[in-house]
Amino acid sequence: MKRQTRAAFTREVTQTLALNYLLYIPKRSRKARMPLVLFLHGAGERGDDLEIVAKHGPPRKIEAGEDYPFILVSPQCPSESWWKPDSLMALIDEIVDRHPVDEQRIYVTGLSMGGYGTWALAGEYPSRFAAIAPICGGGTRQHARRIAQAKIPAWVFHGAKDTTVPPDESQRLVQLMEQFGAEVKLTIYPETGHDSWTQTYDNPDVFKWLLSHRRKPA
Repeated sequence: MKRQTRAAFTREVTQTLALNYLLYIPKRSRKARMPLVLFLHGAGERGDDLEIVAKHGPPRKIEAGEDYPFILVSPQCPSESWWKPDSLMALIDEIVDRHPVDEQRIYVTGLSMGGYGTWALAGEYPSRFAAIAPICGGGTRQHARRIAQAKIPAWVFHGAKDTTVPPDESQRLVQLMEQFGAEVKLTIYPETGHDSWTQTYDNPDVFKWLLSHRRKPA
């Protein structure tokens, strides 16, 4: 006599996703379809004060007068939380709905916790991104494989003297992507600690490289 019965479970669940964010749109190109770059900050910029999102990276450079040829979205992760791919993808969809985004040219980059978030987001939604640039982050083998199989180019950055996130976190994922035949390159700064993002975002070639890619069919 069987002691267990077979059953199935189905339930529709509705969730509300919310993120505060900084938005930059180039003034000269408001009517044309534009690339979209999503920037993910590190753990130190979490909270409910949007001003601190501009402490590092592209939003900091915009506040200093930099002009970019793309829409920049810089969300803020809530306190004591972590980047959640579902929320980030919902934000991207919101921006696409409201602004003239070229959906073949959506990119994600981030530093430290945002580097981890970059790997995770592209790994969970590999069909949406044209290229990624994670900085001093890490991730899972599954995400690296899915990014590689989706033919998403990656340029990965890390400081050789980083004691917060060891550089082998990036090196391991790059090696995995190479095994899967991906287009990936790694830049290790030999004398740099955890702050490998300042020189990365100061390099205009990084954004030229991102924008040179369009999303490829999986």
